[in-house]
Amino acid sequence: MSDTNTTQMAVRTDDVWKIYPMEPEPVEAVRGLTLAVEPGDFVAMAGPSGSGKTTVLNLLGGLTRPTRGRIWIGGEEITDMSDKRLAYLRMERIGFVFQAYNLLPVLTALENAEFTLLLKGVPAKERHERVRALFREIGLEGLEDRRPGKLSGGQQQRVAVARAVVADPALVLADEPTANLDSTTSAALLDIMDRLNRDHGTTFVFSTHDSRVMDRARRLITLVDGRIESDVRRDTTDAAP
Repeated sequence: MSDTNTTQMAVRTDDVWKIYPMEPEPVEAVRGLTLAVEPGDFVAMAGPSGSGKTTVLNLLGGLTRPTRGRIWIGGEEITDMSDKRLAYLRMERIGFVFQAYNLLPVLTALENAEFTLLLKGVPAKERHERVRALFREIGLEGLEDRRPGKLSGGQQQRVAVARAVVADPALVLADEPTANLDSTTSAALLDIMDRLNRDHGTTFVFSTHDSRVMDRARRLITLVDGRIESDVRRDTTDAAP
């Protein structure tokens, strides 16, 4: 595989396997994944529970390492990258939305959402302005000072999404981002993500069971038993508005 091909992609994998040593036999969570995600893609990965969707996201984000195979992010191979370098790359290039929120309980909603901006050295005034503006868009205005324990599940998910996108990362990996949201809030969040994608070229890869996310996607990948069963790209005019 040439370097020219890898540098043209936001994410690329070559024959990636993830095998967990289990008894009585190993579990092949991802089997021979070869995938290229172009910059600006808006991708949904669908499939039944146990199909490997979350494992694939974790591999793409460098949160888990492949048993074998190779992975590139923006042309830079991360397969054997040091933990320190991987952490820096994630901070600079990737936003994560986890199904379990992963908010810090001792921080307020605003502090959780601005955490990546803080790590990147953005001044406090700018951090607060960016987070507050985003909170107004996604229905969290007035909740800035609440800690996660005082927020509903849907509100916590919105804070997690805000944290992922507020720093304008090149790539956002989202694991079931609308799972705990009502239809109105889901639509608002998807509007924000769609705008970031179209206006800023942010690449999105979703793991989802939600038909609303699939309808928005301009590329739909179906996983079954850790393999790609289908990969359908649609024109932007075909995707739901």
